[in-house]
Amino acid sequence: MNGWQALFYKEVLRFWKVSAQTIAAPVLTALLYMLIFGHLLEGRITVYDSVSYTAFLVPGLVMMSLLQNAFANSSSSMVQSKMMGNLVFILLTPLGHWSWFAAYVLAAVVRGMAVGLGVLLVTVWFAPLTVVWPVWIVVFALLGAAMLGTLGLIAGLWADKFDQMSSFQNFLITPMTFLSGVFYSIHSLPPFWQQVSHLNPFFYMIDGFRYGFFGVSDVSPWLSLGLVGGAYLLVAALALHLLRIGYKIRG
Repeated sequence: MNGWQALFYKEVLRFWKVSAQTIAAPVLTALLYMLIFGHLLEGRITVYDSVSYTAFLVPGLVMMSLLQNAFANSSSSMVQSKMMGNLVFILLTPLGHWSWFAAYVLAAVVRGMAVGLGVLLVTVWFAPLTVVWPVWIVVFALLGAAMLGTLGLIAGLWADKFDQMSSFQNFLITPMTFLSGVFYSIHSLPPFWQQVSHLNPFFYMIDGFRYGFFGVSDVSPWLSLGLVGGAYLLVAALALHLLRIGYKIRG
């Protein structure tokens, strides 16, 4: 096992040891969303022809949970290491910035995918769910988890304490996920808010992911892939730059 693999293993083990909090709790939260919104709005809202509202809701909840937990994993790990003072032990190793990036982001992807799969398993019973394009499902799930894991790494590097990291999550990540079409199609919004939604990269992740199940979406999955892929390259470049210069982790 080489250096980055050891760091990756440590990061996976860190969240797996408290899986009741890091995996089971988000799955339960998504189940509650399904019970409440599915019960209240089923039969009252039509999103796509031949697709029930509850079925429409399942992929959105899966992706929302995946994104939020991928972000939480890398951001909380970095801030926790800073506050506990054990980040210095990683700094003493000969690991380069690419190794840090790969370990933290891949661990975030593992947690995000684990939570997403758990949400899918407990919510799919509420509505018949088809899979039209499984490749799109996998592509957007992996790309979304990687992007939020990278954003979490940036937030963890920037924050010096949990309050700052929570502000990043509460004022940026959570609003962008909730306003990305998880619970509705943007075509149900007024024209102005439709245009605003098109500025939200989270919308394209969830819309492309949902396309893999139903074969229909609000925008072309190729457009979503291009925009999300381009956004990820920018975010990854920023994270790698911050790691390379040792932003807030080296004296």
